[in-house]
Order: sequence, then C-alpha cells, then structure tokens
Amino acid sequence: MVNLIGTYECKADAKGRLMVPSALKKQLAPMLQEGFVLKRSVFQPCLELYPMQEWNVLMQKINGLNRFKKKNNDFIRRFTAGVKVVEVDSNGRLLIPRDLIGFAGISKEIVLSSAVNIIEIWDKEKYESTIDESQDDFAELAEEVMGNDDLDAIS
Repeated sequence: MVNLIGTYECKADAKGRLMVPSALKKQLAPMLQEGFVLKRSVFQPCLELYPMQEWNVLMQKINGLNRFKKKNNDFIRRFTAGVKVVEVDSNGRLLIPRDLIGFAGISKEIVLSSAVNIIEIWDKEKYESTIDESQDDFAELAEEVMGNDDLDAIS
C-alpha cells in the first residue's frame, strides 16, 4: 500500500512540464518504473496522479461493474474520460497533457498535494481557495468521517 506525504509547490513550463520536487520523487522512486495514470478528479477542479499499482487496484473494482446497466457504462465512460498514462522522465519532469491542463485550469504555479495513495495536482490559486473555503466546515467533516465510534471495531 502506498502512503504519500506532503504538499509541494512547483512551476509548470510553457509545454506543461513540471519538475517533481525531490522529496516527492524519493517517495515515488519505487513506482517510477511502472509509470502513472493521470486523470480528472471527480469532485474537484484538479488532476489525480495514480501510481500504476494503485490504478490497477481501482480498475479491478471498476471492472466488476455490470456493463449491461446503462448507469455503470455512463460512469465508466465519464470516470475514464481524459485518462493518460504518464511517466516521470530521466530529468525528473512530468508532462501534463494540454486537455488536462485545461480541465484543471492550471497556470504556471502548481501545488502537488498528497492524498494518501495518490497525488492531487492543482493550480495554486484554486488549491488555496479550496482549502480556505473548506476550513470552516473541516471540524464538522472530521467529526462525521473520523468520529464514528465504530472505527475501533473495524480495525
């Protein structure tokens, strides 16, 4: 299981390449050979970078959906829209395809934010705005998600 840690700021060049910060690159080192999958986020205006191993686990779940149900087919189509296989090159750069840059509204300033087993890629302004907006609700959200007394029984 992958557990990524940290939030990093970096810049994208005119071609959409970003230099993966060294602290993050060290965490990703065991996964560099297999590559990554980059996709649109379902809930936020950002991108999600999946190590291939994590992507394959997710695809096993999706492959279990009955494709003879229209809503499942519609979900699969929309979930995988714009999905790209990407690699970190020998110089430590990651190329973000143009269509995904457009979806996430990414400009030059970028935030790479770990989300347990994936990395979210944000336009810096959108990231800060989203974090600021949700700060008031975070205490309630934390209580609702993590305050369940039944969590002890699950472990």
